[in-house]
Amino acid sequence: MVAVPTRIEARRSIWLAPCLLGLTILAGTAIGETRLPFETVLQTLANHLWGAGYAVDGIDAGIIWSYRLPRAIVAACCGAGLALTGVVLQALLRNPLADPYLMGLSAGASTGAVLVTVAGVGGGAVSMSLGALSGALLAFGCVVLLAHAVSGGAGGGRAAQSAAAIILAGIAGSQMFNALTAFTIARSANAEQARSIMFWLMGNLSGIRWDDVGPCVAVSLMGVALCLWHRRGLDAFTFGADGAASLGINVRVLRGSLITATAVMVGVLVSKVGAIGFVGLVVPHAMRFLVGTRHDRLVPASALAGAVFLVAADVISRIIVPGQVLPIGVVTALVGAPAFALILVRGART
Repeated sequence: MVAVPTRIEARRSIWLAPCLLGLTILAGTAIGETRLPFETVLQTLANHLWGAGYAVDGIDAGIIWSYRLPRAIVAACCGAGLALTGVVLQALLRNPLADPYLMGLSAGASTGAVLVTVAGVGGGAVSMSLGALSGALLAFGCVVLLAHAVSGGAGGGRAAQSAAAIILAGIAGSQMFNALTAFTIARSANAEQARSIMFWLMGNLSGIRWDDVGPCVAVSLMGVALCLWHRRGLDAFTFGADGAASLGINVRVLRGSLITATAVMVGVLVSKVGAIGFVGLVVPHAMRFLVGTRHDRLVPASALAGAVFLVAADVISRIIVPGQVLPIGVVTALVGAPAFALILVRGART
């Protein structure tokens, strides 16, 4: 008798998730700086998707199809990807404060992207996405080496000290790579470039077009699939690396594949939208409260919630100040910083 409601609930979730995501993207397409009738939005989508043939003003159609829709899709992909990186890092490190922003991945990706676009590293042969990916991998490598040097001689409680050392090393790495980014901009960029890049570094979806949709969708789907494939391994890390190994998990392979996937996701997404903080920190915690800690539920729930959250943040960033678009990172920080403080207070009391 218990299995029937469970199956019904699972079937409802399978249908509810894409419907909620579709409605969120539709809302992100319909709401923006310029007010457009909702009927015009639906007619434009129908024209492009099914060749409906509605008479729609060309400028309105261009705003909806070429600007707002790809922007909403990329925002959803970035929210899902960043939330998943938080899930993975928090599980592998067993630390509730781990996320790509604190671990230095976002800062390293930003440095790599800026070196390619502003300083001309690679002589035009290296793309911005490849530069961001290389920077993310380099940043995480530096963080791991520093953490290993700090905790290598620890005795009792070595696992806990190692996880804490990685977080502290990530904060130090973030500051270092942020400084390298600022130095590169100050040395190589002109005033207009500097203003544009600084706006981008705080999170900017204004330049998103259809060419950016494919890579973002691909890495997000890859992240969801890989995390679901390794869901039992992530569950096993609840007992620590030694506990996971005793349960038959190949700890080295699992860590290597998931951390590499995390770096790839962060590198690609940061190269498209800049460094957006707090998504990977706030969303996994909220979803653990709602669906529990099992990763077969936590992974899809976090991906969906991250997508909805970032699309909503992008909409707010466009309408909160009339006539001006705020960096999306400002909106996520306004939500994430208080949540970060609550996590710190809760951790201190437990």
